Amino acid sequence: MNAPAPRPEPGHRATDAASDDATRLDDATSRAVRSRSKRLLGELLRPRVRALVVAGLLVVTSTLGQVAGPWLVSLAIDEAVPALADGDASTLALVGSAYLVAAVAGGLCAGAYVRAAARIAQGVLLDLRRRVFRQTQLLSLEFHESYTSGRIISRQTSDLESLRELLDGGLTGVVSSLMLMVFTGLSLFLLDWRSGLVLAVAMVPAWLLTRWFQKKSQLYYREQRTASARLIVKFVETMTGMRAVQAFRREGTTEADYGRLGEEYRDANLRIFGVNGRYQPGLVLIGNVAVAAALAVGGWRVYAGDLDVGVLVASLLYVKRFFQPIQQLGNFYNSFQSATAALEKVSGLLAEVPTVVEPKHPTALPRARGALRLDDVQFRYGEGPLVLPDLDLTIPAGQTVALVGTTGAGKSTVAKLVTRFYDATSGRVTLDGVDLRDLSTPDLRRAVVMVTQEAYLFSGSVRENIALGRPDAPQADIEAAARAVGAHEFITAMPDGYDTEVNKRGGRVSAGQRQLLSFARAFLADPAVLVLDEATSSLDIPGERQVQRGLQTLLADRTAIIIAHRLSTVAIADRVLVMEHGRVVEDGPPAELAAGTGRYAALHAAWQDSMA
Repeated sequence: MNAPAPRPEPGHRATDAASDDATRLDDATSRAVRSRSKRLLGELLRPRVRALVVAGLLVVTSTLGQVAGPWLVSLAIDEAVPALADGDASTLALVGSAYLVAAVAGGLCAGAYVRAAARIAQGVLLDLRRRVFRQTQLLSLEFHESYTSGRIISRQTSDLESLRELLDGGLTGVVSSLMLMVFTGLSLFLLDWRSGLVLAVAMVPAWLLTRWFQKKSQLYYREQRTASARLIVKFVETMTGMRAVQAFRREGTTEADYGRLGEEYRDANLRIFGVNGRYQPGLVLIGNVAVAAALAVGGWRVYAGDLDVGVLVASLLYVKRFFQPIQQLGNFYNSFQSATAALEKVSGLLAEVPTVVEPKHPTALPRARGALRLDDVQFRYGEGPLVLPDLDLTIPAGQTVALVGTTGAGKSTVAKLVTRFYDATSGRVTLDGVDLRDLSTPDLRRAVVMVTQEAYLFSGSVRENIALGRPDAPQADIEAAARAVGAHEFITAMPDGYDTEVNKRGGRVSAGQRQLLSFARAFLADPAVLVLDEATSSLDIPGERQVQRGLQTLLADRTAIIIAHRLSTVAIADRVLVMEHGRVVEDGPPAELAAGTGRYAALHAAWQDSMA
């Protein structure tokens, strides 16, 4: 027996701070989450460094134009007006012209900055949306079986919407506000450092209030994003499972659950509003007190002859202007905290690593024959018990093998290993002697195709659905595939033939017709190995007979693994494997096993009795 090939390094589940089940994080996890979010932000901004530099120059120029205003006002009061009283109007004209130039230049640069920042923001959002979509397609089946579709939808919708709100308006505003505060403070100290001390003293309570707000809002916004995600998950699950909800009369229960989650979301928002209701009025109060203090101190100094009136007016304008951006920063911080929580969740999704990894140096397999081998395979889901304790199985090329057995016997697990939706815990699965872990994904998907119980059809035409595996297939090949499996007749009877829209999930065709379309899709893809996982279990008897005819054509000259509870499907197999607790307990031709006294014979007898 061949020694098992070494397994690729398994993927890992990222520590999801933004996980919907934990909003209070320990310090180490919080640092890891922040670090991951910063790395993601750096990756998104790195290709836009030049655009960021240009935007930075524009906002600096715009801010300088705004900050120059009070200084020019002080010159007008203290220099230009006295000169005008002496009959010299040139100083006032010069100051007025400078004010006009500063205002126009500042306005033009501000407009250019907003446009440049918007291009950067939209580019980042587009990049992030593509990353999230690409990541959800690359992640292994194991991830999608544990990470609900509602949570993924929440990442792509509400979380990215929070980031959009921040980038669209808040970010441009906060950068200009910060620049205005910095230049205003510097200008005030350069104009009159004593007035600057009043501002410095006022900044102490403003800083303490901001630190309190930061800690509280960070926690509450995490809780809000978690509550929002849970609400979306519940809605999506209820809508997608509406048949079960109505069939089992669960409307009242689901409504109560949704109402409870809605209350949690409401309470999280109310906590945020409560913090904001104390923070923003507090900043306004501190700003007004600072203006009053600057007026009192400055007025006394003007009276004492220690300060010019123009400088006092400019100082008051600077102090007032300094605190106006702080209020805007408070509004921004609301968006920032929501976006930070959202970025943590998105970065957690993007940090997930597939458990089924692409080989670094794949073995080429341009045309597979279809010989399969499970060599000393063991498998467990996660940390659970062994589902396949020790399986050795050889399927020659071109053979049709049926797997039967009770629920939980391991049949679908074998199918998932052969299609490499999962990797074996130990041992190897080979195709034509090549370990599946050494095959590139395109080679593997070209060689092995699975048709499942749910024949999923995408929105679009019949033609597009059949050509899913070969989008460039000519119409003649598409029609030939449909004829081969018996689908051409009902397709041409549809209103627009092959151009008929099938609607969401194939709502315009019956279950049997959907399955025939999935067979045509597989026939057109022409794989060497075909896996049918309960492909006929949801059909009625007429639909099953219709599909059986197409199935015989589909299986000709290719290796096939059929998983079925209906023995009418098993009858077309060359070989039947009866599985129990992950082991093969019977192996042989269906007619031979049916004539015996084993488990398959009992199953066959029970099936015949049910058909009588």
